[in-house]
Amino acid sequence: MAASQAPKKAGVFDIRLIIALLIGGYGLVLTIMGIGFTTEEELAKAADVNINLWAGIGMLVFAGLFVLWAKLRPIVVPPSTEGEGGE
Repeated sequence: MAASQAPKKAGVFDIRLIIALLIGGYGLVLTIMGIGFTTEEELAKAADVNINLWAGIGMLVFAGLFVLWAKLRPIVVPPSTEGEGGE
């Protein structure tokens, strides 16, 4: 009966997807802050670089790469061996 079990993918429990969700969420917030809520005074403090925007875009790219990695190389969970003459 256990021999008929096929290996399963980790799916939503893959740590890479959880990291991508967290980094992507922060990246989305920073991107929105950089686009809509950055003042000229803040830009002057940062040498005319919109740090929130660039950091947010970088985080979104990073999250996208993690999702791509998780989809292209999924973690395969081996089938359970419980009850097969083990200890």
